[in-house]
Amino acid sequence: MKLNVLFIAILLMVSCGKSKKEVPLSRNESDKVIKDVDSREDIELEVYDYAGFEKFLNIKDNKVHVINFWATWCAPCVKELPSFEKLHGQFSDDNVEVLLVSLDFPHVYDKKLKPFIRDKKISSKVIALDDPDMNAWIPKIDKKWSGSIPATIIYNRNKSKFYERSFTYEELEKEVKHFLN
Repeated sequence: MKLNVLFIAILLMVSCGKSKKEVPLSRNESDKVIKDVDSREDIELEVYDYAGFEKFLNIKDNKVHVINFWATWCAPCVKELPSFEKLHGQFSDDNVEVLLVSLDFPHVYDKKLKPFIRDKKISSKVIALDDPDMNAWIPKIDKKWSGSIPATIIYNRNKSKFYERSFTYEELEKEVKHFLN
């Protein structure tokens, strides 16, 4: 079991072209809000384990939900973030909600993730998923997901689709429009 978790952690890091030896820290609480009090602008970051995060996968309303899994150390993830930000700006009046789910390690939230959110002026909702039992939650998101990022789920009340790939804005817009019709 421990080898599987280690393998998935390595797969996540290698899939984005980075090689890190960081190990995710565990968290006992389901929901936790961390506030950056040392910065000029406070960045609130909601941190969830999978049990707390799962509610975002099953919202039954009249919106199209776009959930992107990313990390600051993942070059393809960072490259596509402007597409999600543009989508958030262009389609917020059309009942499209964008959620950016950071898979960064907890010990870099204050030093790297929060400054990244602030410096890039990310206006989409950003949360962190901190659950080291990747073998359990990755297949719950999608049975075919290898665990590599970037990865995205687009869903509404009637359908859901999982994408294990990067997007340009045009590609993302085209996929979202299928859910609006």
